[in-house]
Amino acid sequence: MSLADVKYLPETPAHDPEIEAINDEAFGPGRFVLAAYKIRESGGHDRSMSFVAVKDGTVIASVRMTRVAAGAGRAMMLGPLAVRPAYKNLGIGRKLVAIALEAARTAGASAVILVGDEPYYGPLGFKRFPRGQITMPRPVDLDRLLHHEIKPGAVARFTGEVCHANMTRVAELVPALARSAATGQASVDPPIAVAPPLRAS
Repeated sequence: MSLADVKYLPETPAHDPEIEAINDEAFGPGRFVLAAYKIRESGGHDRSMSFVAVKDGTVIASVRMTRVAAGAGRAMMLGPLAVRPAYKNLGIGRKLVAIALEAARTAGASAVILVGDEPYYGPLGFKRFPRGQITMPRPVDLDRLLHHEIKPGAVARFTGEVCHANMTRVAELVPALARSAATGQASVDPPIAVAPPLRAS
């Protein structure tokens, strides 16, 4: 197969059924108990930085990105990355990661994190987090917590338990609402839009 036949496109809702099938094939039903899926359940992924590889009109690989937070840090979380078995070891997954990293950089993201194997992601620009710097909402192998820093100092600010960025916005909004109720005045802060939950991928 010629890689020239593969097109890399932004993800759209029309791709969802095929992406779900690819992820089910790659990770099975056990994926829904993983830490990264727990985070995505809180607000879904960001389609503007998620991509598919398509051949002859069929999705053969997918990568998704999710906005996350930890401590004072903000980042994108890459994953899941999945490639149909017939198209593995051709560089398609690595190409999708490169596209997603460039999209994050263009969008002004400070860093990209993931849970994955360092031998695969290391050559793509990822390094291990120092042990104990971050935790996940469910058990995870600490050696598989990796980061790609885009803005200097961003990773150092990323500390504590990782959560969906929407959860942080809600936490920040609650004290403001409480202050407004106590004073009887409307908050001067602009409204914060919290995206509705999407089906975890």
